[in-house]
Amino acid sequence: MKRGKKYTDSAKLIDRTVQYDAAEAISLVKKSAVAKFDETVEAHIRLGVDGRHADQQVRGAVVLPHGTGKTVRVLVFAKGDKVAEAEAAGADFVGGEELIPRIQNDGWFDFDVVVATPDMMGVVGRLGRVLGPKGLMPNPKAGTVTMDVTKAVNDIKAGKIEYRLDKTNIIHVPVGKASFTEEQLADNFQALMGAIIKAKPASAKGQYLRSVTLASTMGPGVKLNPNKLG
Repeated sequence: MKRGKKYTDSAKLIDRTVQYDAAEAISLVKKSAVAKFDETVEAHIRLGVDGRHADQQVRGAVVLPHGTGKTVRVLVFAKGDKVAEAEAAGADFVGGEELIPRIQNDGWFDFDVVVATPDMMGVVGRLGRVLGPKGLMPNPKAGTVTMDVTKAVNDIKAGKIEYRLDKTNIIHVPVGKASFTEEQLADNFQALMGAIIKAKPASAKGQYLRSVTLASTMGPGVKLNPNKLG
C-alpha cells in the first residue's frame, strides 16, 4: 500500500520496535498528526480475553474528563414526562413509536448515541437489526437504558464513550483530538485505561493487556508498553 509523503515523514518519528510510555506516545501521536483537519486520536487495545464467552466480555462506558472534541447527537426513546425531561437535558431528538418507520424505512441516522427508558425497550427492540450492527443499540451496561435520562444525556454530552470488544478482542475508542494538549489527551487516556483495567473479567487468565496502540486518524500507530499501564 503506497503511503503519502506526510505519512512517511511522520512514520520516521516513530521506532516500531519500541514500546513507549504513555507521555512519549501521546507526544509522538500529536507530532505525527499532520492532516489538514483536526484528526481524532484513537486507542486500540488488544485484551487477553475471549469475547465469545459471556463471562469474558469487556464492555462499559467512561466519561472522558476533557470530552472527545466531537459534538455528539443524542436520540432518546421515551414517553410521558420523560419526554420533557430528555428535551430539557439537551437531547437532540426525542420520540417513541413514531420514529420506528423513519429509522427502519427511511434510513434516518442523524444521531450518534441512542438512549432509552426501560419501558421503551419493547419498541426499540424492533430496531435491533438496524441499530445493532451500527453499535447504536441502547444497553444497560453502557448506561443507555435508564430512567435517569437527564444523567444519561448530560454524561454523553460531557464526553462519555462506550468501549466494547470487537470480534478480534480489540477495543477501538477515541481519546480526543490532535488539537488537544498532551495533558488533556493523557487525562482522557488514563480515564479510559482505568475503566478497562477495572472491567477485567474474573475468568480472564494470563496477561490482560496484550497490546496498546495510539494513533491519529491519518497517522501511524505508536505502541505503548502494556506492562506500564496495568
